[in-house]
Amino acid sequence: MSIKKVKYDPQNDLGFGSQAVVKNQRMVNQDGSINIKRKGLSFFNTSDNYHKLITMSWSKFWILVLCGYLLVNFLFAGIYLEIGIENLAGAQGHTTWEHFFDAFFFSAQTISTVGYGHIYPTGIPASSVSAIESMIGLLAFALATGLLYGRFSRPSAKIIYSKNMLVAPYQQTGKALMFRLANQRRNMLIDLEVELNFSFNEDVDGKPLRRFIQLELERKRVSLLTLNWTIVHPLDESSPLNDVTHEDLIKADASFSILLKTFDDTFSQTIHSRTSYQYDEIIWGAKFKPAFHRDTDGRIVLDLGKISDYEKIDLLV
Repeated sequence: MSIKKVKYDPQNDLGFGSQAVVKNQRMVNQDGSINIKRKGLSFFNTSDNYHKLITMSWSKFWILVLCGYLLVNFLFAGIYLEIGIENLAGAQGHTTWEHFFDAFFFSAQTISTVGYGHIYPTGIPASSVSAIESMIGLLAFALATGLLYGRFSRPSAKIIYSKNMLVAPYQQTGKALMFRLANQRRNMLIDLEVELNFSFNEDVDGKPLRRFIQLELERKRVSLLTLNWTIVHPLDESSPLNDVTHEDLIKADASFSILLKTFDDTFSQTIHSRTSYQYDEIIWGAKFKPAFHRDTDGRIVLDLGKISDYEKIDLLV
């Protein structure tokens, strides 16, 4: 194949080892998460619960909160019915379902400590259950408030990457591997540093091994990210991909991992972003279209919707 042989450096394996990739599986997902499945932990292991609640998507988080809220109220409504609906003064239902909803809404009032007063407990059993439920409600809402604050205050990079990498003309007669990125937020990102890693399967003594090469970039650091930034790896004589073809990348299950590190001026913390490209996400013979223009007042306008836009062009070499 046409991937140039380079000296193997074990420090470039990104922590994935030399296990060959099969079935075109990504090592780093497009959203930056690591494509590793973990096993061997107990079902009741709680060491990762906080991390899951902080990092899961907002839709999953709200579904989990809603399900937990309904489950607790269903549970206590059942307890009140078991004690006896007559111990809830003010309950006006006549059928079983009406009694259940009376108990359910009384539970919702109790757990949130609202207590409208229309229904109230009588007797020691019902009063004891409502006291326990109100304490659980206070603790649960405090926990939910902490999780919400943690999700909002957690520093994170909102970097948008182009959907494809391009093999595009470079300088006068050359070509280069390129992708583009921009900041989705209005905050200022300082001292950006990017790393582009190329990984592929290589046959060593009849055994497929995964190899990693850190590719040299035209520029791997910028002081400020004000517009978009096109990352360029020149495909010159020093590049291990100088003579590579699309077929070579397919045979090697090739992929490219991007690691970005920057300082967020808003949070005053270093943040990271990751993504990856597979061989089938590389466009040969194309160049990016401009993603910004000037308005009538001469002000630069960055259109994030055009970050991935490109046009086909013939390569000179």
